[in-house]
Amino acid sequence: MTTASAATLQWGAFTEARFLREVWQRKPLLLRQAFPGFKPLLSRAQLFVLAGDDDVESRLLQRQGRRWQLDHGPFTRRQLPPVAQANWTLLVQGVNLHVDAASQLLRQFRFIPDARLDDLMISWASDGGGVGPHQDAYDVFLLQAAGRRRWRIGPVTDPTLQPGKPVKLLAHFTPEEDVILEAGDMLYLPPGWGHDGIAVGGDCMTYSIGFRAPPQGELLKEALWQLAEAQQGGAIYTDPALRPGAAPALLPAAMVRFAAQAFARLKPDAAFFENVLGAYLTNPKPQVWFDGSDATTAALKRACRQNGCRLDRRSKMLYTARTVYFNGEEVPAPLATSALLRTLADAQGLEAAQVRSATATELAALADWCAQGWLQPGAQDG
Repeated sequence: MTTASAATLQWGAFTEARFLREVWQRKPLLLRQAFPGFKPLLSRAQLFVLAGDDDVESRLLQRQGRRWQLDHGPFTRRQLPPVAQANWTLLVQGVNLHVDAASQLLRQFRFIPDARLDDLMISWASDGGGVGPHQDAYDVFLLQAAGRRRWRIGPVTDPTLQPGKPVKLLAHFTPEEDVILEAGDMLYLPPGWGHDGIAVGGDCMTYSIGFRAPPQGELLKEALWQLAEAQQGGAIYTDPALRPGAAPALLPAAMVRFAAQAFARLKPDAAFFENVLGAYLTNPKPQVWFDGSDATTAALKRACRQNGCRLDRRSKMLYTARTVYFNGEEVPAPLATSALLRTLADAQGLEAAQVRSATATELAALADWCAQGWLQPGAQDG
């Protein structure tokens, strides 16, 4: 189903180190021919088929004058407008979860920590198609895969949105730059930078490589939920000396103090927040599911010893000095300090010789994860 591009990221006058030092989260950067000779990983027809899958998140955005219409997939081909019709866009989210070549492309951006990576979205647009002027709360690389797209970009001084629209469109957007991207060109935008991309000439395909930048409120909500889940029982509230009163509906001040004292006793440490973030950032998205293996444990162990193993493209793995997190779970205590698992997370795979050096506990874990579909035998993507 894939037509993998052999192109690799070219920085031109930049290096990864210079990009991180001077550009990352600071200002936009246009890299002409960042991927020389780039070929789309999916044809238009293949992308349309993917948008019809129940497990794929897709959206259809159409514009007629000032009127916008947003529909959510899955879509049959008949539900999509004719290719020749102007001003429509198909957005397919998380393509890296479904296409090996897309997952491989993301590896070229691993100079950014895996904890920040969100996904690869493919946008196909007919002539004049786009999603309107908007800003994102995350870093994004916009790689032109096919056709041409005009980008108007600029800082957002007024975040007011247009009322009554199905998408978040800026009401007052004044671009400072106007550029056209050809196949292989790439534009980086930091969070909050306004942009408006319009397909020029039709049959335009853009790859958006997004890096999440979760706000503190989102992380705090997750931490508080984990704290609440960890609480078991505790002291039971008892009333102080009560007296008959004329205000039975008044919330007792003693009960307020009791709740405040319970909250004050919560003193999470760095290890707690590591656990929260490790599980949260590796937790697969709701639409993700894994294909388990029916092979026996002995057969899976043998396959890993002979051919190595690799992370399934849908898997997420992070680690700290204390432990390892895999698809939303903390590995069992005997594996928490495993150097081999840290190598697996960094390299996203293990060679056969590395597997043969595994302890019995590590090998058993690798086989179990292969059985669940989290790992795949073989050191290279299929």
